Amino acid sequence: MSSCDFSSLRHCTTAGEPLNPEVLDRFRDATGLEIYEGFGQSETSVLLANFGWDKIKLGSCGKPSPLYDIDILDENGEHCEDGVVGYIVIKNAVADRPTGLFTEYCSDPDAMARAWKNGGYNTGDMAWRDSDGYFWFEGRGDDVIKCSGYRIGPFEVESALQTHPAVLESAVTAVPDPVRGQIVKATIVLAKGYTPSDKLKKELQEHVKRTTAPYKYPRVVEFVAELPKTTSLKIKRADIRRADAEK
Repeated sequence: MSSCDFSSLRHCTTAGEPLNPEVLDRFRDATGLEIYEGFGQSETSVLLANFGWDKIKLGSCGKPSPLYDIDILDENGEHCEDGVVGYIVIKNAVADRPTGLFTEYCSDPDAMARAWKNGGYNTGDMAWRDSDGYFWFEGRGDDVIKCSGYRIGPFEVESALQTHPAVLESAVTAVPDPVRGQIVKATIVLAKGYTPSDKLKKELQEHVKRTTAPYKYPRVVEFVAELPKTTSLKIKRADIRRADAEK
């Protein structure tokens, strides 16, 4: 990046996949600018964002858009206290029908029943809110790993892996386990100069233990040449889980 001219940049924003702190730090070092992260869906306009009038917290997807009444709710539709992971829900979705929110999943009553309930629209995405009102994305509900009673968000484990120089990018998914219910798997693309080995696998596992909670480390590590992605470059974790199931 040192050979690039970033002098014309004034404002930078991103959405889709959350950015690891390592990426945010390197971008700021190269350009002198912060990246304003946001969160939305194909079904909505921007739901959460760093709009510019509040201080940025690196790694957070910001605060709710004024259009929406957004809360973090548990599986029973109850409010989650600050710091507790739950579902991102638009509470005024039915009564007020805010501008920017989709009307329905066409000819798919099952999808409607899953998403529209308790008077609101459940995005299916999980996050937690801090005491300052900032939201922190954890992952799709289907992507969150339930291991021995713990909920483990893939993003936190991926962020820990990203701070190791051997890791170019990674995808963290669940693997069924007869004892723990699920265990953490990391599918990793290595940076140039590194080759797969059992020694490196152990090193990465220990690195995650030191960087985050020890119970979140990937018990399964697979090295690959590339990760499956959508056309908008979101990682297709469901494809990884499907391939594991077929094995």
